[in-house]
Amino acid sequence: MSAEDTLLYLDGVSVSFDGFRALNNLSLTMMPGEMRAIIGPNGAGKTTMMDVITGKTRPDHGTILFEGETDLTKLREAGIANLGIGRKFQRPTVFEPHTVWDNLELALKAPRRPLNTLTYAIGRDDRTRIEEILDITRLSPKRDRLAGSLSHGEKQWLEIGMLLAQDPKLLLVDEPVAGMTDAETEQTARLLCDIAGKHSVIVVEHDMSFVRALGVKVTVLAEGSVLAEGSLDSVSANQQVIDVYLGR
Repeated sequence: MSAEDTLLYLDGVSVSFDGFRALNNLSLTMMPGEMRAIIGPNGAGKTTMMDVITGKTRPDHGTILFEGETDLTKLREAGIANLGIGRKFQRPTVFEPHTVWDNLELALKAPRRPLNTLTYAIGRDDRTRIEEILDITRLSPKRDRLAGSLSHGEKQWLEIGMLLAQDPKLLLVDEPVAGMTDAETEQTARLLCDIAGKHSVIVVEHDMSFVRALGVKVTVLAEGSVLAEGSLDSVSANQQVIDVYLGR
């Protein structure tokens, strides 16, 4: 597959920290509109992979291209975010003293220079966009609630909504269902499936029932490189995957 056809293209990416190789010749591709689940044991390189994609960590060597041509290794974090790459960490970070609506309005993609901010007034298009995000995240009934009063799962959905307000092309989502109830986990799977297609999504997760609910291609990382790829059933039957991860 040529890099020109992909949304995200990693080839031969390696990262070492004090002699420990966190990524070891990692190669991975993502297509526009694709959702991919990334699984693997602790220390497999999942977080470091997201760090190099978002510019938090510089690879020692390797190629990372976005939309087939933009070299992410030459950009800072802010520049990468402006390209349309958003990241959600495991713990939700929302503005708890503000309402759900205000959180989404604050996150909208708009000029943020001081003068723009002082003169900003929400328009019809922005209101429509917020309404759409409230529907997608199932938070319409909570629009006037303070974010701090939401359940853990609802805060996760709100943060995903705040990422969507930036209209990203690629979302990186780290363990979105950690600490959720079964009902919230099921709803999160539906939410991410609704997002995929219009946006590409990488989901790092340990919950295999949640990964199964996503019904997407799975990449298994181990020792900083790809161990196996395919459906969850196919990688679950892989003896190497069983030995290093699922069998633990």
